[in-house]
Amino acid sequence: MAVLNGRPIARAVQEGLTEEIAKLNQDGVTPTIAPILVGDDPGARVYYRTKEKLAEKLGVHYAGVKLPASTSQETLIAEIRRLNADPKVHGLFVELPLPDGISLAAISREIAPQKDIDCINPATLGRLLSGGATSATYAELKARPDLLLPATPQAVMELLLASGVDLAATETAVVGAGAVGLPLALLLLRQGYANVTMCEHKGKALQEIVGRADVVCVSVGRPGFITADMIKEGAVVIDIGINVTKDGITGDVDYAGVEKKARLITPVPGGVGPLTTTLIMANTVKAAKNLKTR
Repeated sequence: MAVLNGRPIARAVQEGLTEEIAKLNQDGVTPTIAPILVGDDPGARVYYRTKEKLAEKLGVHYAGVKLPASTSQETLIAEIRRLNADPKVHGLFVELPLPDGISLAAISREIAPQKDIDCINPATLGRLLSGGATSATYAELKARPDLLLPATPQAVMELLLASGVDLAATETAVVGAGAVGLPLALLLLRQGYANVTMCEHKGKALQEIVGRADVVCVSVGRPGFITADMIKEGAVVIDIGINVTKDGITGDVDYAGVEKKARLITPVPGGVGPLTTTLIMANTVKAAKNLKTR
């Protein structure tokens, strides 16, 4: 078993970002990110603080907004529209999960695509799908200056590629078909025509699908959901989950058990998370460049 650590890859990306930010500064532009935190969800608060620390380190201006859990959907939409209209804000991000009574579908449509640094607007996701429909590879999609890729799925792709996993020769299971799983499956399909199966955590064939997969990517928000008996010997396991428990932050994989069987495994924290946060900043810088030329 080897640990697939996201921190070294994140540091390499950050070094490149520092140079890009310096060039933007010379042109009078300070990349600015505006995450919106609604309520007091522990996981959302962790992500919010993590972004703030990294932004400060890189020289990205952090214009975060904190709203109480009682905030109405209408009020949140008004705040998003304000940030959309602010020319000094380049990246807009809504921390998840949102409190009950606020529709993510309604909120996602309000984020301006050019500032949608986590790619939740249907128009942004549509570009990802249309890019795939024209047989664009993951590398080609990533290189497009006008296209922002969803940060967490991209972080998973970068980890897999850095590890040397040949996706064209593997069967990959994506457990969790939500905001992370669906775009991740699209990116995986573009990389070497990988065989990808998506499944929900309550699916009847889950054990069978996960048990035969060479690569297992998990994003279900359930601590320790994937156990050692569910995976095959030598599998690569990517734990995308982040769950705040009484014992601290844990993933969706029973790390202690699964690490004994996995060939590669990502820790939580320290695996996907650091790279995701870094790529959020990278998207903010890319958005700043695009908006500068408008």
